[in-house]
Amino acid sequence: MKAEDEQAFREFVTSQMASLRKLAYMTCGDWHTAEDAVANALVKLYPRWRKLERPDLYVKTMVYRAAVDETRRPWRRERSAGDAMPDVTVRDTAATTDERMRLWAALETVPARQRAAVVLRHYLDLSLEDTAAVLDCTVGTAKSQVSRGLAKLREALGGEHLNLTGRPIGEWTHAVA
Repeated sequence: MKAEDEQAFREFVTSQMASLRKLAYMTCGDWHTAEDAVANALVKLYPRWRKLERPDLYVKTMVYRAAVDETRRPWRRERSAGDAMPDVTVRDTAATTDERMRLWAALETVPARQRAAVVLRHYLDLSLEDTAAVLDCTVGTAKSQVSRGLAKLREALGGEHLNLTGRPIGEWTHAVA
C-alpha cells in the first residue's frame, strides 16, 4: 500500500473508531466482544481500502456482521470465573446513569437486527439508504426493521418517557472512547 493510502487509512480509523466501537457494543452488548469485532473488521478492511468507494458504510457493515458473529461462536457461550466480577463503573450523575441503564435494558429486549437498525438510524444518524447498505437489505426492509425496533423499544420502556431532552446522545449512552 502506498504511503498516502496508508496515512488515509490511519486517519479514517482514527476518525471512525469511536463510532465503530459504539455500533459493535450496541449490537452485541459486551465491550470486549465489541473490541474484537472492530479489530477483525479493520483487519479485513485494510487490504480492500483502495478499492472501496464508501469505506465508511463497508466497515460499518463488517463491524455489524462481526459483532453478530462473535456472539454466535461456541467458545463465547462458555463463562469464566472472571465474568462474575463486576465491571468498573465510571462516575456519572445519578439521573444520567438511571436513564442510561433503563435505555440499555430496553435495548437488550430488542432483537439484534432491529437493535442494529435502530442504532444505525438514530444513534449513528445514518440515512435509511446507508442503514440498508450496512444491513445488506433493501431500504424498505431497513425501514421496517427500524420501525419494529422502535416499537419493541417503546414496549420495553412500558410507555414511560425517557428523559433525554437537552442532552447530546453521547451523554445518555455508555460510550467509553
